[in-house]
Amino acid sequence: MKDISFSEIMERSAQIRKKYHKLEKQYHGNEWTVEEDALAFLTDAGLVGRLAMSQQGRWPHSGETASELEHKLGECIWWLIVLAKRMDIDICDALQIFLTKTEKQLDD
Repeated sequence: MKDISFSEIMERSAQIRKKYHKLEKQYHGNEWTVEEDALAFLTDAGLVGRLAMSQQGRWPHSGETASELEHKLGECIWWLIVLAKRMDIDICDALQIFLTKTEKQLDD
């Protein structure tokens, strides 16, 4: 797979979320709230935990663990991008600040 920029990932993520908003309006009459998006992220994050256990042989799973885990990891990153955008947080800045702060703490 080709390397893509983080800005392209963010744009594609926003476009996908817009399409989901249309489906939410179609089926439920309105878009999910930020809180509902956060709950969906937490659900997917929990599935990452379960799939990681399965991948490491610590939990039985009957499906395609590797491909499901790959999908859920990507989906969790997507959710974080979506949540940041909806809450007016620049995810790139947030990540840079986190990395810088953590590196400094660990270097001290």
